[in-house]
Amino acid sequence: MELRDLDLNLLLVLAELVREKSVSKAAENLGMSQPGMSNALNRLRALLGDDLLLRTGRGMQPTPYAERLAEPLNEALRLIHGVVNLEMDFDPARSNRSFTIAMTDIGEIDFLANLMRALERVAPDVSISTVRKGESNLKDELETGAVDLAIGWLPDLNAGMFQRRLTASQYVCAFRKGHALDKGSITLEEFARADHLVVLAPHTGHMMIEHDLGRLGVRRNVKLRIPHFAAVGHILSETDMIAALPGRLVNHSIVPFNLAWAPLPIKLDPIPLNVFWSAKYHRDPANQWLRAMMFDTFSEGAPHVSPDQAVPLP
Repeated sequence: MELRDLDLNLLLVLAELVREKSVSKAAENLGMSQPGMSNALNRLRALLGDDLLLRTGRGMQPTPYAERLAEPLNEALRLIHGVVNLEMDFDPARSNRSFTIAMTDIGEIDFLANLMRALERVAPDVSISTVRKGESNLKDELETGAVDLAIGWLPDLNAGMFQRRLTASQYVCAFRKGHALDKGSITLEEFARADHLVVLAPHTGHMMIEHDLGRLGVRRNVKLRIPHFAAVGHILSETDMIAALPGRLVNHSIVPFNLAWAPLPIKLDPIPLNVFWSAKYHRDPANQWLRAMMFDTFSEGAPHVSPDQAVPLP
């Protein structure tokens, strides 16, 4: 007999029947009806050419053939159970694995220092690489394991990926300390009249802010457009330009670049930032550990802007 010719569920039925020596008890243990169990026993008898269980004065008893099958069958079922419940171990203290995380330069500024300090304590030989990926490539690379996690506003990953909210990015207006607008609050007219630095960062939530400003008809005097955030602090600190930036980025930039901030004079929804990972690696212990590290080491601390502080457009 070939395995392809056998319903393997019947082996589980046979093992339970031999163990319980009762059709009703075996059915109860396996969540089957008694007629269903009797039907399964009849199928086994036909397949194996043996009665398997016989009614005697001492109740149902296995035949000699069924008794010979019992021990190797139980061992095979134990092995199968172990395989399907296999849990690989991941010991961060001993691992030298390299993980790859897709994130923007904002993410690097905001998350990586805390994460690397934590790794020094609990996983000294683990290393991290960061990459920038377009969403079309990113989904494939998450599914193949080339990228372990992705962080950001990534709506194209909403289907077919696990995700969990890390934070929401509230935007503020940033400028150098001592700027003419460094007075706690600014009006929409002052915001529009000022010289602006604008970051054009495709495939990031930042583009949603640019879209919302345009949708609301907010006109700005844009003097400089750049493709990334790394230089923003340097530029703002040495000019009179202002910029609409994520509050968490501004929080990290206040001290090193001597910046100040004020709430935006318009009400914009915060941009959600999620952690994404492939369903393929959802139960992978190393991926689970990395996700836990991201959330455990992440801390709030960006300038908090109450919705009441933002003035809606007239």
